[in-house]
Amino acid sequence: MLEQTLSQSRRAFLGQTGKLTTACAVVGLTGGLAHEVSANTAEPVAEIGANMLTDRHYLLADVRLEEGFEYDGDTVIGTRTALYTVEIKDGKIAALHPANATLPSGVARYQAHGQLMLPAMRDMHIHLDKTFYGGPWQAPRPRQGKTIMDMIALEEKLIPQLLPTSQQRAEGLIALLQSKGSTVARSHCNIDPVSGLKSLEHLQRALENHRDDFVCEIVAFPQHGLLHSKVDGLMREAMQMGVHYVGGLDPTNVDGAMEKSLDAMFQIALDTGKGVDIHLHETSPAGMAAINYMIETTEKNPALRGKVTISHAFALTTLAPEALEETASRLAENQMTIASTVPLGALMMPLPQLSKAGVFVMTGTDSVIDHWSPFGSGDMLEKAYFYAQLYRGSDEFHLSRAMAIATGGVLPLDAEGKRAWPIAGDDAAFTLVGASCSAEAVARVPARTATFHQGRLVFGSIGKA
Repeated sequence: MLEQTLSQSRRAFLGQTGKLTTACAVVGLTGGLAHEVSANTAEPVAEIGANMLTDRHYLLADVRLEEGFEYDGDTVIGTRTALYTVEIKDGKIAALHPANATLPSGVARYQAHGQLMLPAMRDMHIHLDKTFYGGPWQAPRPRQGKTIMDMIALEEKLIPQLLPTSQQRAEGLIALLQSKGSTVARSHCNIDPVSGLKSLEHLQRALENHRDDFVCEIVAFPQHGLLHSKVDGLMREAMQMGVHYVGGLDPTNVDGAMEKSLDAMFQIALDTGKGVDIHLHETSPAGMAAINYMIETTEKNPALRGKVTISHAFALTTLAPEALEETASRLAENQMTIASTVPLGALMMPLPQLSKAGVFVMTGTDSVIDHWSPFGSGDMLEKAYFYAQLYRGSDEFHLSRAMAIATGGVLPLDAEGKRAWPIAGDDAAFTLVGASCSAEAVARVPARTATFHQGRLVFGSIGKA
């Protein structure tokens, strides 16, 4: 199961969206969510908006938590839930108090109005540094007939136009992610001859402004080719500036020298003690050659185990079942991660097979709107929705399991229906939605009404008790 294998291996938006009033607490929630609120109440419930909740110790009442599965024989046919008061202290979940329990006195109280609590989402492949988001509408130019080198040439002209507003637009994207329930991300950031280290500097300033409400790893990404654009020196400077991962890009199609390109990427990682996260789009035999070479390099260098991510990895779609099983086994043995955008189209990524083999699979938005694509929503729950559709997970159990790809493997219930999250001691990182259970949330993708990071309300609003 996806959840089992994942668990084995691993603000701005201060407007009206997501506010909870008494009325919307009644009509805004989807099927199956039953809780009583007086329909005749004339005054809306007092609300606390994002960044107004300053308590480090408080109670959040009427939170809907999953209790277990309902069965018909051995078949999961539903999910049981109950209302709890969640006690939050110093960024952690201190306790879960059942309904009618005696609550701590002298502690601030807030209301969730029966909303379902889900784990915070994680966008683990996004480009916060270069985006049209926050600016005027601009569709990408036609790509038919364009090679990746043509797109690189186009980007060399676009980057100087985007740099002056890149910090503000990155912060806008962070706010968008928070509005979708995400508080953790991994962002690729251009390191290229056109922008030098400016894109990185702007992204780091944006992240510094959100150090209390958002966590983000950075990948130094040689978008114009590590060898082709001769940025080895800039990449090493980026590592010294606090970047977490060495990036790479199609070593054959862009750099024209697979082994030399991958060796250069891995050498930076080994010299600086960093991880690797490479974009690999190639579906020709060169794509699998690159994957095999990266596996072999990781096998020879134990320091890389658990620190290598292959993003996209489209070449895996070309493998016969036996070859896929062998490759997946080697990826798992070396604790290598696959980051997939759960693509729609002709390429059907073998994500369930990878997860079954023990490979950690994660997902991300990639582009929200930029010169590559206009379709990104910034919504990881939507990625779980696509996952469930693509891999035929339309029943209660598989819908609930599909959420794992959006949360880094964190699920409310384990495969046996026992509560795995939240428990006392967990980070208070979660989102509230109008749904009866996680399966419904995946299938219906309801709006997130509030998002919390380390106990802080970073998006939306909650009721003041």
